[in-house]
Amino acid sequence: MSRWKSAFLSAALAVAPAPAFALGEEPFVAFEASAGAALLVDGDKVATLVTDSGEHEGVVRAAADLKADIERVTGAKPNHLRGVKAFGPHAIVIGTLGKSGFIDGLAQSGAIDVSAIRGQWEGFVIQAIKSPWSNEPILVIAGSDKRGTIFGIYTLSEQIGVSPWYWWADVPPAQHKRLYVPAATRVADKPVVQYRGIFLNDEEPALTGWAKEKYGGYNHKFYTKVFELILRLRGNYLWPAMWRSAFFDDDAQNGKLADEYGIVMATSHHEPMMRAHIEWHRHGNGPWDYTRNQDELRKFWRDGVSKTADYEKAITLGMRGDGDSPMESEANVALLEKIVADQRAIIANEYRTEPSKVLQVWALYKEVQEYYEKGMRVPDDVLLLWCDDNYGNNRRLPTPAERKRPGGAGIYYHFDYVGGPRSYKWLNVTPLPKIWEQMHLAWKYEANRLWIVNVGDLKPMEVPIEFFLTYAWNPSRWPADRLQEYLRLWAQREFGTAVAHDVADIVAKYAKYNGRRKPEALEPSTYSLLHYGEAERIVAEYNAIAERAEKIHALLPATHRDAFFQLVLYPARAGATVTELYVTAAMNRLHANQGRASANDLAARARELFALDAELERRYHQDIAGGKWNHMMSQTRMGYLYWNDPVRNVMPAVHDVRVSKAADMGVAVEGNEHAPPRWGQPRQALPVLDAYERRPRSLEVFNRGEEPFDYSVSASEPWITLSRRSGTVKRGERILVGARWDEIPPDAQPATVTVTGANGRRITVDVPVRAATSGASGFVETRGVVSIEAEHFSREIAPGGRKWLRIPDHGRTLSAMTTLPVESAPEGMALEYDVHLAKAGKVKVVTTFAPTQKFQPGEGLRFEVAIGDEPPQRVNMHADESRPYWSKTVLDGVAVFTTEHSVPRAGANVLRFRPLDPGIVLQKIVIDAGGLQPSYLGPPESPRITAR
Repeated sequence: MSRWKSAFLSAALAVAPAPAFALGEEPFVAFEASAGAALLVDGDKVATLVTDSGEHEGVVRAAADLKADIERVTGAKPNHLRGVKAFGPHAIVIGTLGKSGFIDGLAQSGAIDVSAIRGQWEGFVIQAIKSPWSNEPILVIAGSDKRGTIFGIYTLSEQIGVSPWYWWADVPPAQHKRLYVPAATRVADKPVVQYRGIFLNDEEPALTGWAKEKYGGYNHKFYTKVFELILRLRGNYLWPAMWRSAFFDDDAQNGKLADEYGIVMATSHHEPMMRAHIEWHRHGNGPWDYTRNQDELRKFWRDGVSKTADYEKAITLGMRGDGDSPMESEANVALLEKIVADQRAIIANEYRTEPSKVLQVWALYKEVQEYYEKGMRVPDDVLLLWCDDNYGNNRRLPTPAERKRPGGAGIYYHFDYVGGPRSYKWLNVTPLPKIWEQMHLAWKYEANRLWIVNVGDLKPMEVPIEFFLTYAWNPSRWPADRLQEYLRLWAQREFGTAVAHDVADIVAKYAKYNGRRKPEALEPSTYSLLHYGEAERIVAEYNAIAERAEKIHALLPATHRDAFFQLVLYPARAGATVTELYVTAAMNRLHANQGRASANDLAARARELFALDAELERRYHQDIAGGKWNHMMSQTRMGYLYWNDPVRNVMPAVHDVRVSKAADMGVAVEGNEHAPPRWGQPRQALPVLDAYERRPRSLEVFNRGEEPFDYSVSASEPWITLSRRSGTVKRGERILVGARWDEIPPDAQPATVTVTGANGRRITVDVPVRAATSGASGFVETRGVVSIEAEHFSREIAPGGRKWLRIPDHGRTLSAMTTLPVESAPEGMALEYDVHLAKAGKVKVVTTFAPTQKFQPGEGLRFEVAIGDEPPQRVNMHADESRPYWSKTVLDGVAVFTTEHSVPRAGANVLRFRPLDPGIVLQKIVIDAGGLQPSYLGPPESPRITAR
């Protein structure tokens, strides 16, 4: 039995309940009695839930959820009493300041301390006190307003062991026989970002198919599930589904229930005045054109604000073209300013109040931001909703002057997108470190009144949704160095302590791997088959986490497997399958071009992987939770021909090869797409064997025929090592060519390896070598390249008040470095890297960054690179503002820049990187001394030698 498996047999089979708590917060629920503790449940003793008769209906409803949650965890059924004067000795008293006589009385007497939340937005206090009615310990949940009380209720639910995803991801509640809150417990909290929400968008075919099957469409039955989830995640805001659906028009109960629950409703960035755009096609008259049809449009908008007058909401202002497209070219700033002025006049007239007293949002999306930069303005009380570039990179953040506007600012962010250069809607492709880095910028630049994120179909974005809303609640609670802890705490809550570390690692890695290249943008040519072992390594990495997920899934109790499949196993295995499929198709083409018989095996493997993708989807739809999530993974992900998704998944093309019956030997050498013998082809050479790198090279002996053949391999030098010296080839054999490194002579000349095979054919391959020399230190050039991960600097330079920040796991390979504070210029800051170069002369430096946008007005983000004492090369990261350049950066997930340098001497040198503007995120540096080969991720990190 493997060590890995045996470790789980003792712990994971039962998933013993760990202490539960809201992520990042101290636990305050205990599972054994202690002196003075408030009893919630212990055997037949069960606390009564108490709310006042004047309490908000939304609070009463949430209290009913708490009642159900206590029963889920303990099996006990609490009573819920409303408006009574007397109740038993054990109680949970719930209420809102100003709405609950119970809570007001306790606050006035000093029995509870509400000083931290009184008059605050959505604040709550949870406090264990001695009851003034029975003199027994009781628990009090008090809110500064309706949602504050609701958030306090759901905080207790999570602490007792109910995940916010108990319904949406079938996470089973923890089981406990006793629940107590220790004496002197007092928890007070309130949010930093005022409005925090999600946008259900691009919801066909997956979410729409599911909602129609389960609820008949986007009606109040559907939305009650969404509202509850948002509140359990401490969100408060929703842009509803809008592809051929209309929240207020489809079901009259939708708006009423949202208001009762406490969800602030709005319409999306391009749907003004509380009207879904589809409503214009249902009820509007004439063109969607304000220059030609303003009377009908004003009437349409008046109806929108009138019908929603009684609900808490945010009114979207402005106007885009029909169907979320740019307005016609003749649209101008003056026209849009008039539209906004007319919309505000409608609001003032319908509500008989100053427009400044009504929450209004102007989304600066796509070309609308350009109008703003050209001088368009709206009144200062309007919230400016800045937007990312649809790929998770904030386009703009408030300037110091804009931060003074009373309307404040916010961010519209994306985990899902339909549009160019390529739609992405299937899996989570946004790693938490990227979300953290961009939303940390938003927080520090005070775009903190509204955070809304496009979550597509909601599933399978569970992990980033929760992180986004958790971070919005209190960004300071989650510095960069706690990001990995966050995922571990999430995994512990959902699946138990025993598997938390492994689950967190799997979830982090599948998002990282998808973030390298979104599945929809993968092509057979994405990863290099020839250089740095890239394609093979990528497949191995993805399959490794999928296999770990399979093992954990098999060992978990049946109660947890549905949740694990949805949250961990499916995204890991499905992502690995599609990645391997594209690489297999590429290998098939390479082997077909080389005439290998194995090309046919690879074609068959590609078809198996395509079928496995379909089988995983079928399992999700039909087997998980008894078919509860049918349709949810029906989004197409393969076969894109342009930006939009295909109608059906299409397998990448593969080739079959007609092979001879007789054996026919060929030899393929690492780094070369051709394989001898071929007419006119020069003799091949392996990449250099380098004593600093100490990695073997590979060649493959393969068959172009059906009959197997025997082969032998010999080397010209005694210090050359071979993984195999003879064998029989049916399809192909890989031979590793290495060295006894300490035996390589300092003046070693290239060795040779000779392969002898079918019909006495002999093929000789050159093996260049490089011996180590004394005195090298730092990152050493190998194969004409020095490759460095940004976090592995030799020295960091940061004057007082500034510091370098490592953002763990941010980027395509390792981690990333940026400067703090992000809102200040990084004056005097630098990173230095010691390198050892083989010779003096011209080199290129290739620097890789996160694709941060120019989020402040000006020329763009700038940095400098220098080697030794040469004048630094200065680069403006945003000198190229063309759409093709932006498209490449967002598809690659990085921005890459190349500078040219003169190395003054061979041997020891220092490369210095200096950022000139805040917000720059460095991930990788490569010095190309003439050996850099094409690949997607670049060469692996070079060997680093510490001077002695």
